[in-house]
Amino acid sequence: MSAAWRGDQPETAKLTEVGVQDAFPRGEGSALVLTEYSSAVLNNGLGRWAIALAAARRASNGDKLVARSWALAELVESAARLEEWDVGAEALRQLTERTQASGTSWALGTEARARALLSQGPEADRLYRTAVEQLSECRMNAHLARAHLVYGEWLRRENRRVDARDQLRRAHDLFVHMGAAAFAERARNELLATGETVRKRTPDTALDLTPQESLIASLARDGKTNQEIGAELFISPRTVEWHLRKVFAKLAIGSRRELRDTPLDAGATAAYT
Repeated sequence: MSAAWRGDQPETAKLTEVGVQDAFPRGEGSALVLTEYSSAVLNNGLGRWAIALAAARRASNGDKLVARSWALAELVESAARLEEWDVGAEALRQLTERTQASGTSWALGTEARARALLSQGPEADRLYRTAVEQLSECRMNAHLARAHLVYGEWLRRENRRVDARDQLRRAHDLFVHMGAAAFAERARNELLATGETVRKRTPDTALDLTPQESLIASLARDGKTNQEIGAELFISPRTVEWHLRKVFAKLAIGSRRELRDTPLDAGATAAYT
């Protein structure tokens, strides 16, 4: 599952083969269902909707409660991308039985995201916002990032490019930070389609910052002005601005607002202070 979320096709394939071989003799049906779920996640991340749909269908047809719930969410997304509306609606119906019984922020955010994928116009916009709000209340950051991603994709197709960039940037930064390369690349491609300039990044990109740049970036992200940062570090405001321009270039961002959602190298900051 971890390899699938990372978008690592060779590793996912290798672990799948080993896992299936080990699971069959022991009669571990849950391992087989999780294998199909992992395939659905991997291929949704890669944008291979037909393969994801087939895998999610197999996983959601199993009787393993937790994995089936996860798979239904993947099934809705792949069905929506393929415009298999009846398949998506039935998956949403089954998913809703579980999310409403649970009532957690994760469950309700997942349901709102699924409904949004099958909706249009103002109702879709409302549901995407609800998904982001609900998933922001729990610790499921990978699912929050996916909510930002699909919302951004929808906004771009609605020709709301400025709003789309905000959602896609948040998704991209979260995916990069957690090492979800396939989803990060999907977000990056969408950003490029909005006209945004985005360099390829890795989870270690923030390590490009010097200790002083990392500290200045951290202070700026906390809302301090150039004058306040300069006074704290005994440097001029112009020097602070010069460092921030370098920070923005290295992190491929354009403003302090974007800096708030960008992971920094906490180790370098701590070492410097």
